[in-house]
Amino acid sequence: MILALETSTKNCSVALLEGQELKVLIEAQSDQYIHSEKLHLFIEEALKQAQIGPQDLEAVAVGSGPGSYTGLRIGVSTAKALAYSLNIPLLSAKGPELLLAAVLYEHDLPPQAKLHPMIDARRMEVYTMTYNSDTGKSSEIEAKVIDADAYSEEGPHYYFGDGAPKLKDLMAGEQHHFIDLEWPSAAHFKYLLRQKIDQKDFEDIAYFEPFYLKAFQAIKPKSLF
Repeated sequence: MILALETSTKNCSVALLEGQELKVLIEAQSDQYIHSEKLHLFIEEALKQAQIGPQDLEAVAVGSGPGSYTGLRIGVSTAKALAYSLNIPLLSAKGPELLLAAVLYEHDLPPQAKLHPMIDARRMEVYTMTYNSDTGKSSEIEAKVIDADAYSEEGPHYYFGDGAPKLKDLMAGEQHHFIDLEWPSAAHFKYLLRQKIDQKDFEDIAYFEPFYLKAFQAIKPKSLF
């Protein structure tokens, strides 16, 4: 039984997975970023619904980012504390990887498809990567500024994630497609856990940190006068 957490976006998501079976999923989305208020309540409710206690967990999985700095700190610190106190392994996956896994397993796409999971990074920037169906390989995750020439190479291209709507007015034509998948979810871990566990791809609890990708920049509040 594995507890999975995903808090890198506006989606506060908690799942309990038994093998690759989703047993419980509790999640909610808010522009106010409710992770600090809801994450621990969701964990308690998930355990209650599954009728188990923390001692029954065998591993903890957490979304490592990139995304909301506050959400990531809350999710990662909670996952580390649970893994350490229960003496169980800690696993992680990046948000774009979770989105990509969900699309690969849930959608039938052409072999030439180029897949672009996108996490909103404000303004016209997204955190993204490209998966090439021909080669089965992915590019590195990057912070990318979107413009009309961002994806001009031959497609077909598929965009998804909460950053994808930024492209809709820019990417016209038959080679550009949008998949209705907005948020990385703790439930998406079910597509990645078996491989990670088989390969013992565990994190070092003492040194594991969120994948912020970009340095934090505080926003100066506007003057009221």
